[in-house]
Amino acid sequence: MLRKGMFIADRYEILEQIGAGGMSDVYKAKCHKLNRFVAIKVMKNEFSEDKTFVTKFRAEAQSAAGLTHPNIVNVYDVGDENGIYYIVMELVEGITLKKYIEKRGRIPYKEAVSIAIQVANGMEAAHSHHIIHRDIKPQNIIISKDGKVKVTDFGIAKAATSSTINSAAMGSVHYISPEQARGGYSDERSDIYSFGITLFEMITGTVPFDGDSTVSVAVQHIQDEIPAPSTVAEDIPVSVDKIVLKCTQKKTDRRYLNVAELIVDLKKSLVMPDVDFVKMAPVYGTADSSEKLQKNEGFDGDSLLDDEDDTDDVFSDDDTDEYDAEDGTDIDDESNDKLDKAVKWIGIGIVAVILIVTIFIVVKLVGGSSSKPENNTTTVESTTKSHTTGTTAGDRTAVPDVKGMTKEDAIKELNKAGLGYREVAQASDTVAEGCVISQGTAAGTQVAKNTQIILTISSGKDSVDVTVPNVNGKSESEARTELEALNLNVGVDYEYSESVAQGNVIRYSPAGKTTEGSTVTIIVSRGPDIRNNVTMINMVGYTDSAAETWLNSNGLIPDIQYDYPGGKKGNVAAQGYAPGASLAKGTVVTIHIYLGETQQPTTAPVIEPTTPVTNSSNNAAQ
Repeated sequence: MLRKGMFIADRYEILEQIGAGGMSDVYKAKCHKLNRFVAIKVMKNEFSEDKTFVTKFRAEAQSAAGLTHPNIVNVYDVGDENGIYYIVMELVEGITLKKYIEKRGRIPYKEAVSIAIQVANGMEAAHSHHIIHRDIKPQNIIISKDGKVKVTDFGIAKAATSSTINSAAMGSVHYISPEQARGGYSDERSDIYSFGITLFEMITGTVPFDGDSTVSVAVQHIQDEIPAPSTVAEDIPVSVDKIVLKCTQKKTDRRYLNVAELIVDLKKSLVMPDVDFVKMAPVYGTADSSEKLQKNEGFDGDSLLDDEDDTDDVFSDDDTDEYDAEDGTDIDDESNDKLDKAVKWIGIGIVAVILIVTIFIVVKLVGGSSSKPENNTTTVESTTKSHTTGTTAGDRTAVPDVKGMTKEDAIKELNKAGLGYREVAQASDTVAEGCVISQGTAAGTQVAKNTQIILTISSGKDSVDVTVPNVNGKSESEARTELEALNLNVGVDYEYSESVAQGNVIRYSPAGKTTEGSTVTIIVSRGPDIRNNVTMINMVGYTDSAAETWLNSNGLIPDIQYDYPGGKKGNVAAQGYAPGASLAKGTVVTIHIYLGETQQPTTAPVIEPTTPVTNSSNNAAQ
C-alpha cells in the first residue's frame, strides 16, 4: 500500500486511496509535470511477483493506453518503479454503476438503456482496436458527476487468467460468460454476455444468478437459463427483455455478433419499446427447425448438434478436431469428401426418422379417437402437460397475491403455498418501507413448488439531492429554520470561539449537496472560553523586566511604554487593566514605566480605556 505524500516516477504525488479491488488498489494523485489530478492503479504485491501476469499486465495496459474515447477512462501512462507496477488513468469524479444501482434499487428502463448505450459505445471502440475487456460489470463502469458514463479497467482484465481467480473474483463471477467460466476461449461476444447481465441488473435491481461460492454461480452461468427480466421486475418492455436475452445466450453464435448490432437495437428500444423487433437466433430441435429439415431447407451439419451440449467449448482449439477412428484421417476439413457424405446420409436418416415418427403419431391418434375419444383426449393432454412441466398437478401451486403486504407477511403466504422468495430493494414514494411493491410472478400463476418468487421490497422514499445553504454566522434558530425548511435534520454542537459571537454558527457539515432527510450538523459559538482566562494582578512597583516576565508566562502580550515622568526609573507606574480583570490569553497589556526624576517624556502617556492602576500613597512599590 502506498503512503500519502509518496512520489512515483518523480512526478505523481499520492494524495489518498480511493478504491481497492482483487488485483489492485487505486489512488488519487497529482501529476506535477502537467499539473492535473489523476488516478493511479497499482498492482498488489502478490501479483507483482508473478512474472507471467506482470508481462500480460504491461502488454495489455499499453494496448489500453492507445484507446481514446468519451466512454472509456483514458490511460495516460504505464510503468514500474521499485517493484511497483502501475497504470496512470484519467480521474473521474463520480460513483460506480454498482453503487448507483444499490442507491436506486432498480433503474427505470429508459435511463438504464441510455446508460447501456454509452457503455456499449465504449466497448465498440475497444473491440475495433481488438481489445476485449473480459470483465464488464457495474463495478467497472463509472458515472461522472455530469452524467457521462465511462468504462474502466481495460487491459488488466485480460491479464487476469484462471490462475489469478480466487475469492476476490466473487464480484466478477456474477457477470462471467459461460465460456469464461469453463476456462475456454473468449472474444467480443463474451463482453456482450457480461453486458447483458449488467443491463439485467440495472433494470431489475438484482443479478440473475447468486450463490454461496464462485463455483456455484459459475455453474449456473454454464447450465441454467437466464430468466426474462420481465419475470423479475415490472414495467420492462418486450424489446428490452429480448435484448437482454439475446445478449445472454449460452451459445456465442446466438448472441449479437458485434456491439454495433447491439447499439442499433438499444437505440430502437428507446423509440419503440413495446415492439418485438429483436431477432433471436433459431433454437435447433424446435418444430420450426423440424419443418426445415423435412423440407431440406437451411440444413447444414451444425444443425445436427445438440444445442445444450457445450462440451466442445471446454477444450482448446487444438483439442477440438474430430478424428475418424477407422482410418485415422482428419474429418474436420470442409473440403473433405467423407464429411460431406456423412452430413448427407445423417440428414437423410433424420428426415426419415421424423417422417416415421410423425406417421406413427397420426395413425395412433386417428385410430385411438375412433374407439375411445374421451379417454384418449384426456390422455394426450395429460401427457403433453407432463412433458412440458415435468411435474404432476400435485407438485404445482398457485402463486398468492402478496403485493402491498409487509415482507414478513408476504414470506408467510409464500411459504404456505410451498414457495420460496428472493428480495430486491427499490425506493418508492407510494409504498411504505418494508412492504412489497411488486412480485416477479403474477398472482394466480401455476408454478412448481419450491419456486423462488422475486419480491421487490420498498426501501422507502427515494432520496432527493439537496444543496445545503451557507448558514455560517447566522443564529442557531435562523440556521435551524432554514435547514428544516429543506427537509433536513439538524444536529447541534457547541464550541468556544473568540471570533464568532455567542449563539451564532461557526461552521456546518456537510457542505455542498446532500440527500433529503439526512442530518446537517451546525457548530454554534459559546463565545470566548473564559475558563482559561488570566486574572490580572497589581503590577505597580514591579520592575519592567519582572512585569514583562509575568505577562509572558501567563499568555499575555506585554506592551512596555517608557512614558511616565519621575518616580523610580524602570519601575511600573501604571497598568492598562485593573487587578482582578479577567483577560483572555493573547490579550495585549500596556505597562507604563517611570523615566526617573530628571527625565521627562517626549509625549504625554496614553492610558488604556480600562481604568488603569497608578502609583499612589496607598499603593506601595512591590
